[in-house]
Amino acid sequence: MATSQVETVSAGADKAKLAAAVFLVAAAIAAFYALSRQGEWVQWLVLLMGLVAAAIVFFLSEHGKQLIAFSKDSWKEVKKVVWPTRKESMQMTLYVFAFAVVMALFLWLTDKTLEWLLYDLVLGWRG
Repeated sequence: MATSQVETVSAGADKAKLAAAVFLVAAAIAAFYALSRQGEWVQWLVLLMGLVAAAIVFFLSEHGKQLIAFSKDSWKEVKKVVWPTRKESMQMTLYVFAFAVVMALFLWLTDKTLEWLLYDLVLGWRG
């Protein structure tokens, strides 16, 4: 029973943080347009500060912490990737192009053969 109360409080606080982040984004956008007479620098500064504050509040929430953890794990996985050398990349690219050319010739030859069989031999149409 105590565990569910802790989860409820944590979930409620998390929802409040997310709502605050959304509010900060909306307030920053509204302030950007409301301060149009103050000049562009003031507008952009207020917008940037509001978005940074919203990002900070978001990253303090559970969803933000999960996003940070996911990003760290993803970066670790990217570091594990063994990237091909330039030579290997060029070879594979040439293999793909060669296969595409061979497949195109095969399909063209198949098409012309079926065209000859159907139109010339079966139907008797001489084009």
